[in-house]
Amino acid sequence: MTKQRTLKLIVYAPALVGKDGRTVDVIHGMEKALPGLRLKWRLSDSGRPIPLPQRDAWLVENIEDGEFPIVCNGDTSYPVTVFGRESSGLFSPGGQPQFEVHAKMPLDEPVIAAAAAVLEAVAEGARAFWGSATPDAAAVDIAYQTAPTLQGPPSPRRGLPALKLFQHIRSPEIPYYLGWLNYWSAPAAKAIGFPDPTRDGELLTRARRTASGWWVVQLTEAPLDLDNPAHLGALKRAYERFPEIGGRVTPG
Repeated sequence: MTKQRTLKLIVYAPALVGKDGRTVDVIHGMEKALPGLRLKWRLSDSGRPIPLPQRDAWLVENIEDGEFPIVCNGDTSYPVTVFGRESSGLFSPGGQPQFEVHAKMPLDEPVIAAAAAVLEAVAEGARAFWGSATPDAAAVDIAYQTAPTLQGPPSPRRGLPALKLFQHIRSPEIPYYLGWLNYWSAPAAKAIGFPDPTRDGELLTRARRTASGWWVVQLTEAPLDLDNPAHLGALKRAYERFPEIGGRVTPG
């Protein structure tokens, strides 16, 4: 049986404050962006979907320590899940805790068609600094860019650049890494120098402004596949273009 391919989405935002309504905004945004999606179930300890008739109220009530529990679409054969977690200030730029939203969904044609809209909805609902959405296989290679080895620094695959650990990046607006789809708030775009009409012509053909004036930038037409030399080349060129990403330049 072929393993189902998955799209992994993460956005990074200011930490939740109390019973923060951004949690509900994230869920409503996902449902609006992906036709037919209803995230009205939670998961039992054994992983069984349990209906949530008062989902929004339950979600806000269950925010704890800056996090919210997994909600899902209730379909174990076609699982869509989302949850929020707090990243400690010990592991975040500037020593400030962050709110991370993590979502997973099958990488099929409907999701591919809606992926940019889903990333935008989650990021804008969370009021994110930045975020990305990437197929699971490519996401593993990208994770190696920041994973320290027993010998010390990261040892990235495929000739990709090594990136700094998140806590060593100078500000939360600077993206930690690139993905297939990239959401950059105005402060994030400014921090990395995007857009530059003289250098970003190709990227701008696959980029769009959001309703808030932020950016969703797509590296490749098809979902990122690093076994494809053209896709690997596009990712490497993007890292060369934006040396701020991953904290690879030190301000003078």
